Amino acid sequence: MSALILQRKPLCDTIATEYFSAPIVSTEVERFFSEQSPLATEVASFRPRAQQREMALAVAEAIRDNAILVVEAGTGTGKTFAYLVPALLNGGKVIISTGTKNLQDQLFQKDLPMVRDALKAPVSVALLKGRANYVCHYHLERAQTDGLFKTREDIKHLGKIKKYAKVSGSGDKGGLADVPENASIWMQVTSTRDNCLGQECPQHKECFVLKARSDAMKADIVVVNHHLFFADVMLRDEGVAELLPACNTVIFDEAHQLPETASLFFGESLSTSQLLELAADAGIEAAAAAKDFAPLPKAADELDKAARDLRLVFKKEGRMPVTATKDYKEFEPALNMLGAKLAQLSGLLEKQAERSEGLENCWQRAQALAQQLAKWQKGDEPDQVRWLEVFHHSLQLNTTPLSIAEIFERQIGGSARAWIFTSATLAVKQDFSHYQSEMGLLKAKTACWDSPFNYAEQALLYVPQNLPEPNSEGYTEAVVQAALPLIEASKGRAFFLFTSLRAMQRAHDLLVAEFDRRGWDYPLLLQGEGSRSELLTRFRTLGNAVLLGSQSFWEGVDVRGEALSLVIIDKLPFAPPDDPVLAARIAQLNKQGRNAFMEYQLPRAIITLKQGAGRLIRDETDRGVLMICDPRLIGKQYGKRIWQSLPPFKRTRDEAVAVKFFNVPVS
Repeated sequence: MSALILQRKPLCDTIATEYFSAPIVSTEVERFFSEQSPLATEVASFRPRAQQREMALAVAEAIRDNAILVVEAGTGTGKTFAYLVPALLNGGKVIISTGTKNLQDQLFQKDLPMVRDALKAPVSVALLKGRANYVCHYHLERAQTDGLFKTREDIKHLGKIKKYAKVSGSGDKGGLADVPENASIWMQVTSTRDNCLGQECPQHKECFVLKARSDAMKADIVVVNHHLFFADVMLRDEGVAELLPACNTVIFDEAHQLPETASLFFGESLSTSQLLELAADAGIEAAAAAKDFAPLPKAADELDKAARDLRLVFKKEGRMPVTATKDYKEFEPALNMLGAKLAQLSGLLEKQAERSEGLENCWQRAQALAQQLAKWQKGDEPDQVRWLEVFHHSLQLNTTPLSIAEIFERQIGGSARAWIFTSATLAVKQDFSHYQSEMGLLKAKTACWDSPFNYAEQALLYVPQNLPEPNSEGYTEAVVQAALPLIEASKGRAFFLFTSLRAMQRAHDLLVAEFDRRGWDYPLLLQGEGSRSELLTRFRTLGNAVLLGSQSFWEGVDVRGEALSLVIIDKLPFAPPDDPVLAARIAQLNKQGRNAFMEYQLPRAIITLKQGAGRLIRDETDRGVLMICDPRLIGKQYGKRIWQSLPPFKRTRDEAVAVKFFNVPVS
């Protein structure tokens, strides 16, 4: 394993000569990160940064050598430009995968055009999303014909979508701002892997999904997201697999999300929602093409009921291992009934399949789902964990590999192309071994650049004294009381981040009462009271709000300036030990004689904490306090490993020093 650790001082000035011992074509890369760079003309906020230039050179070498490179670049490094410039200068076909569709859109609409114009690079760019993001002409027409809508809003939205489909070149639902992304109508007018008719579709030639894939095949740079990439690697359904053979470079931005995403897609999932959709589609197709065959709609209704009955076995939402179902006597009979009703519907569909493409499609889906259900029930896969997740309206049966390393290593092995993995949070004290081990990247080169921001002057890490242990009764009440003096000193302008929704809700109730008692007029915003983008817009506009959030706000959130001057974290973000996948992986590591806590749980918690802490300082002029309330940061031996993995904040345990920071700069 080759490892390179770069620190902000004093190595940055010499790293280019130390690291790149072999001659490489670096002149052009260097030029684009100098004060005379075309980027300085095109991008008003561009500042030459040693870290950015060095990362770009490392990426350039990896592309040249078809190597695997894992890069951590602290906030403010400008890692997007650092990988875009060498990727565009090198030529060839490049796939860039981002963590979310929002980042995907930003890269496609803003960052890539900016760099392409600055470099005057004659490259074409395409955006490729999952099929559920594109209007489907067939399902749009069927929705109009069926007239089955859940709300009156759906009827209004349908008219807008119909007009949009006629004038849009892409059919991407992200281009229709008038219809909310979470509107229920979208499920009726987009396709899924299950209900797409493929070449049998009467509107095959007009298909927006096929057009997007065709554009991606022709483009030099293709922007996808992690879910799309891994769904396609496993299912060969989203068009990425067709791109890979001709691809020279694959770049994963926000690569810290990959272990979770890969685990999701390297396993298998079967949801009652899929069965309900099958039942609904079978009923609709039966009415259209098999009106004279009464048993078919009856069987569809019976499958619908069986799927709903299985979900109703469980009263509470959440995750559980398959062993926990022994406490639910109704589960086994309900699961068997579901299998029987699915088999019954499949048999009837087979008899009627030749009457229409829709019925044929439903039969194929029923067969596939029946096989998947039987496989889950059998549960004899080695090195896999079976578990269930109960949602508000559905139940999901999951099988997840205990390790994804070998699977992923096989996916990227034997290919003559470069693989770049980058994020602001991949290492633990500049050690990448956890990430490399989890992803099967033991032979990768690694590089780490600290943030160029001056954390010692811009920010303060405050750990309050005398707080109880995190699992003790009244802990959230104590955290809120400790936070109030800081909230007052910062005049609101705070993120309050929690490791659980229950603690978040409890803290919100306490803050409402305290703000009222003290006469404070700082607006309180709570995750769930609107979309994340809506809450962030309100937070920025208000300028003195306190936003309470859980997992959604720990990463991918960028608030610059004084509107965010305080980030409070209630606990160290260790994953719940009763999570079925985590519990199985811990048991496996311990069985192997390894230390699961130090090798797996602690590194994951550190990476998540670094993400949360990264919300505070987003710009060279930002200032603020990071308040971590968990006493384990100081009281446990592993605590030192945690805070040493954070940026070099000045630190204090004195409340008065933390309060004073908002008025007097810390020297």
